[in-house]
Amino acid sequence: MLYKNLLSMAAFAGSALAAPTPSQLPADGFPNPSADQLTTINQQADGTLSNAPPPPALNASSIPIFQLINFNENFEVAFFNSLIYNITNDVPGFQVPFGSEKQALLSVLQTVLAQEELHAINAAGVISHFGGAAIPPCTYKFPTTDVMSAINLAETFTALVLGTLQDASQGLSTNGDHGPVRAVASVIGQEGEQNGFFRGLLNAKPSEKPFLTTSIAEFAFSALQDFVVSCPFDVASTIPIPIHPTIAVVGGGEVSAQDQTLTFTADLTNVAAAAPYIGNAAACNSGLWVTYLTGQDLPVSKQVSNASWNGNVLSFSAEFPFNEFVMEGLSIGALTTAGSFASPDAVGAATLAAPALIQVVDPIL
Repeated sequence: MLYKNLLSMAAFAGSALAAPTPSQLPADGFPNPSADQLTTINQQADGTLSNAPPPPALNASSIPIFQLINFNENFEVAFFNSLIYNITNDVPGFQVPFGSEKQALLSVLQTVLAQEELHAINAAGVISHFGGAAIPPCTYKFPTTDVMSAINLAETFTALVLGTLQDASQGLSTNGDHGPVRAVASVIGQEGEQNGFFRGLLNAKPSEKPFLTTSIAEFAFSALQDFVVSCPFDVASTIPIPIHPTIAVVGGGEVSAQDQTLTFTADLTNVAAAAPYIGNAAACNSGLWVTYLTGQDLPVSKQVSNASWNGNVLSFSAEFPFNEFVMEGLSIGALTTAGSFASPDAVGAATLAAPALIQVVDPIL
């Protein structure tokens, strides 16, 4: 009954802003738990932090891969800790008025939280072992107002993580660092199980598509900046991954399962490569594209149309070719200066802004 009852909550979920948690960190020693605290986290996570030895060496260019994983997992720990607090304390919008269902949901989320803690601790351990800078937690903001909007956000960022871990595996293999790939692949499976649960709560099929949408590190890193209030370190200099301004989908990122034209906005202030286009709508319409990553297809580019400027903020439209590419689930959009790419890895160099996170809503009931 958990799925059915939580779905019914969407009709009366409150619209009050979520109250902040007293602390965004769990009260279990994270990110540096003692041995006893780690034992407790392992028990809550239904499994242990791996005791396998690290590989004998790690390519220096692989350190940022684990820094991004560490950065993301810290965010997820704070998010789920906040969500658990709000549900436990019946914050307006986060009440679950069915006693057994509330406990069942909290049980799942507490296990997810502990699993994300272990993911973060593992990534930090790899970084530190090879002399890199492990990433401490930041302070975050979460734009959710009720249980279902929080689950929706969790499903979206988990889908993005699933694509980003593909990129991590690819990068490690390219660097000759085959040793950690098995562990990264195990996390991909775990996150996929987790996202199937979220999708079920959202009245979507648990498995969204046959080949999950890929991403690249800089798109995930850019998306995470929208949730960060402040960090106790300089993000840009510590983690050498490009940060792009993100793209907003006008009307929201949830779209119907059909061909359509989407409208976007992006603030291109301080984007040096955008200088030839700023204030020149004609140049945008002839020289810019929205490039989508969807499934394991080659990047799909559609010409920008209806470009207009308000200062350094560009509004523009582009086709969303749902039917041709069966774009169920997550698609990731980027504003690019080229319209043809041989692989997802080539998209970043031509990107002015990204990502736009587009979720096709195709309910099963």
